[in-house]
Amino acid sequence: MMERANLLAIGDESGASAVEFALVAPVLLMAMMGLFDLGYNVYTATLLEGAIQKAARDSTIEGSVSKTSTLDGRVTDMVRNIAPQAQLTFKRTAYASFSDVGKPEDFTDVNNDGMCDAGEPFEDANGNGVWDADQGKAGSGGARDAVLYEVKVTYPRPFPVTAIFGMSADYAMTSRTVLRNQPYNVSEKTVKVLNCP
Repeated sequence: MMERANLLAIGDESGASAVEFALVAPVLLMAMMGLFDLGYNVYTATLLEGAIQKAARDSTIEGSVSKTSTLDGRVTDMVRNIAPQAQLTFKRTAYASFSDVGKPEDFTDVNNDGMCDAGEPFEDANGNGVWDADQGKAGSGGARDAVLYEVKVTYPRPFPVTAIFGMSADYAMTSRTVLRNQPYNVSEKTVKVLNCP
């Protein structure tokens, strides 16, 4: 009888599933929370993209300069519907054309060192009196200007499982779009040629 009890105890597998589940559950839960975090971030990015496209289109029409805070407020409301603690920063930079976006102001490199040195002439595209590595002018620009509209969003991750891997508890993303203002008036473009300081 004792031998039979020992044989049953050795072959008894009741409770094995519970032990296996206990080993697999943490990994499964972390993977699921990682997928939820990824899905949340992708959904928020998609929502932001749509919101800034709409705001950017509305910014291209005449009289929109006085409505920038309203347009930015719409984007903020859309994002905060999904990420209530999101912090948003907005930036508009105007360029004469699409090809000028992010480009430095043109200059004559007299000494061929690749830098705008003192005394070398440059075109002051943004009118601030100094050579800039980005020729854009802050703001919504004028008629026919290409405007780069950037929105940076930062919000706490809903599933901070990424902290295990040393990642930040906050998620940050930047969304950009470039659209040309409508020709609602004659653009006043004057480019001065100055010398580098």
